[in-house]
Amino acid sequence: MKIKCSKSDLLTGVNIVLKAVPSKTTMTILECILIVAENGIIKLIANDMEIGIETRIDGEINENGIIALDAKLFSDIVRKLPEGDISIETGENFTTTIKCMKAKFNLPGKSGEDFVYLPEVKKDESITISQYTLKEVIRQTIFSISDNDSNKLMKGILFEIKDNRLTVVSLDGHRISIRNIELRKNYGSRKLIIPGKSLGEINKILSGEVEKEVNIFYTDKHVLFEFDKTIMVSRLIEGEYFEYNRMFSKNYNTKVIINRKEFIESIERSTLLVKEGDKKPVILGIEDEIMEVRLNSTIGSMNDFINIQKEGASLQIGFNPKFLIEALRVIDDEEIKIYMMNPKEPCFISDDDKKYTYIILPINFNTVR
Repeated sequence: MKIKCSKSDLLTGVNIVLKAVPSKTTMTILECILIVAENGIIKLIANDMEIGIETRIDGEINENGIIALDAKLFSDIVRKLPEGDISIETGENFTTTIKCMKAKFNLPGKSGEDFVYLPEVKKDESITISQYTLKEVIRQTIFSISDNDSNKLMKGILFEIKDNRLTVVSLDGHRISIRNIELRKNYGSRKLIIPGKSLGEINKILSGEVEKEVNIFYTDKHVLFEFDKTIMVSRLIEGEYFEYNRMFSKNYNTKVIINRKEFIESIERSTLLVKEGDKKPVILGIEDEIMEVRLNSTIGSMNDFINIQKEGASLQIGFNPKFLIEALRVIDDEEIKIYMMNPKEPCFISDDDKKYTYIILPINFNTVR
């Protein structure tokens, strides 16, 4: 193999596929980045058996070939090389020479024939959305997946396709995040449970531009994201997702309209009194036109007051402040609407069109102040 490409193009490609290189594996070949030069195309590939990424880079192919290079060493070398064109040439026993300007490296490579390629995903079923939309729905839901390995379903995010609507759902047993997206046409019905890890990695790669699109292809076992010059394949999580719709209720006894920024800042002030590992609830005292935000801990106590619009009954209710803050940070509206039944039932933060809904379970607290 003999190729030449610019450092900037090569580094961009390497940084993309690095996200699929496993940190630990018994298959040493997977610790490599595979370089494939054939049919006028230069491809970089990495695969950790859960996520596989392939990206194309611009360059000149003087001799077709394939080589697997240690991902960490190769990426470090590319990063430290001077700006300019980089040439990569393989010789006998997979020895690889990398040159740029006056710098030259000789590295041991491995046979590309031993590499585990990305699984082939049939492109029979798919949806198309903008990169901006996909990046946003991941950002607005991924924070509420579970970090507990005991339930794999909670470590995934549901993509539920029904006609011209995509519903994206995540939950961890204490809260639920829901985003509803209107698609450009009807796509039928399908449920995909995509690992949060996969979506987190693709979120780092996407440019997020409104004009650029992502084609999402899916089968019973895999999902494939195709965008720009890159494809990413991920295994799906098998099983029946939770019936999250059961948590919905059209009834409420208290409705609060509040400035989102003021609410976040008030809760953040209260958390100054919470030591790491403590589970002190922030208590909301809802009265006519005013809401008290208070927190008591071993360090001290804090109370704050925010102007609100209220419909219905007054209420005292406690929440994990982290759960409130994480939901509020991903909402873009200046004002938010919170719906509550009583101190023991979940609260709903939702807009009128139900484009987003965040459901948070309350925490019992001692009413003595």
